[in-house]
Amino acid sequence: MVPPVVLLLALRLRGRRLGFVWVALAVTAALWAQGGDWGARVMAGLGAAAFIGAFFSALATLRAAAETSPAIRACGQYLAAQPPGRRYLALTTGAQAFSVLLNYGSIALLGSLSVASSERESDPEIRFHRTRRMLLAIQRGFVSVLPWSPLSFSVAITGALLPGAPYRDTVGPALVTGLIVAGTGWAMDQIFKPRLSRPPRRHKPEGGPSALLPLALLLALLGGPVWLLHVAFGVRVVGVVLLVVPLLALGWVILQEGAGGAVRRAGRFAAQEVPRYRPELTLLMMAGYIGTAGAGLLAPHMAGVAPVIAALPGPLILGLLVWFIPVTGQLGMNPILGVTLLFPLLPPPEAMGVSPVALFIAITAGWALSGITSPFTATTLLTGNFANKSALHVGLKWNGAYAAVTGTLLTLWAVGFGLWA
Repeated sequence: MVPPVVLLLALRLRGRRLGFVWVALAVTAALWAQGGDWGARVMAGLGAAAFIGAFFSALATLRAAAETSPAIRACGQYLAAQPPGRRYLALTTGAQAFSVLLNYGSIALLGSLSVASSERESDPEIRFHRTRRMLLAIQRGFVSVLPWSPLSFSVAITGALLPGAPYRDTVGPALVTGLIVAGTGWAMDQIFKPRLSRPPRRHKPEGGPSALLPLALLLALLGGPVWLLHVAFGVRVVGVVLLVVPLLALGWVILQEGAGGAVRRAGRFAAQEVPRYRPELTLLMMAGYIGTAGAGLLAPHMAGVAPVIAALPGPLILGLLVWFIPVTGQLGMNPILGVTLLFPLLPPPEAMGVSPVALFIAITAGWALSGITSPFTATTLLTGNFANKSALHVGLKWNGAYAAVTGTLLTLWAVGFGLWA
C-alpha cells in the first residue's frame, strides 16, 4: 500500500520534499543493481515508511480534535498572558503539556497566542524581547518532550530500533534528559535577561488556574491507558499509541459536536485535513524509507569503518551520538533519516559495553538538540515564521549559546548514564 500512497502524496509536491521521493527511487534502483537480497531491504524500508505514516496519522487525529477545542485555546491564552516573572516557566511547562497532545501544533497554537499577546505592547524594544523570550520558551519546551513522550517520533523510531530498551525502562532517564533541556533554557533566560530602557507594564492574565484543568484531564486520559496497557500487558508503547490516540480523539470530537458532527468531522479529516499534511507526511515517510533501505547500500562501503567504531569505548560513542544528529541536521538531514542510516552501522549495545537504554538516551538527546538548532526542522521554521526571522537565525543566533551549554550537559549525562547503567 505504501507506493500508491506515496504516489498520491507526491502528485502535488514541489521542491525539496519531492526530492526525497526521487532519492527513494534512486535508492531502490541502486539496491536492485546491487543484487543479493535487495527485495528484503526494500520491504524493510516500506515497513518503516508505513509505520511512520500510521503513527503520524494517529497523532494528526488528536491534533485535529484539539485545534477546535475552546478549552484548549483558553488554556493557551492563560499561559501566554502570564506576567514576566513567571511567563517563561509557564510557557515552557505549557508547551510540554501541549506538545504531548498537539505535537508541532503546540508551537503553532502557543506561538500565535504569544505573538498576539506581545503585540499589545506599544514599546518596540519591549515587544521584541518579549516575543523572542516567549517563542524560545515554547520551542525549548517542545523539544524537551522529544526524549520521553510516547507520542514523539524520537521515542517511536528509536524504540523500534532498540527492542531491548522498552519504554518503561527508558522513561525515567529520558525525563532527566527533558529536565536538562527545559531547565537549562529557563536558567539561561533568568541569568541573561535583557536590560530594558524602561520597565514593562503589567497585565493581569485572563482567567485563572482553572483554565489548566481540561489540559490536565486530557493528559490523564491519554497517559493512563497508555501506561496501563504497556506495563500491565507488555504491549509496545507505539502500538498502544496507535490504538489509544485515535479513540481519544474520536471521543473528544463527539463531546464537542455530537455523534453526527463526529461523522462529518471524520469525513473532513480524511478529505481535507490529511491532504494538508502532504508535505510533512511525505518527507517523514521517505526519510524512514531512505534510512532503512539505504543502510544496505552503505554497509559494504563502511566495512572498513565498522572495526574502528567497534574499537571505540562505548561511553565515547554515546557522547558522539549526542552530537551526530544536530551536526547532520545542519546539512539538511532529517533526524529520522540520520538515525535510521547510522543505526545499522553501530555495534550492538552489548558489544560497546553499554546498555540499550543508554544508547536510547544518547540518540534521543541528540534528536532534541537537533530540534533546537537545525534550520531544516519544523520547530525552527515555525519559530522563525512567528518572529519574522530565518530558521538559520533562530537555530544558530538565538539558540547557539543555549545549544552549546545544553549539548555539553547532555553529553555528560549520556556518558555518565552509560558508565553507571
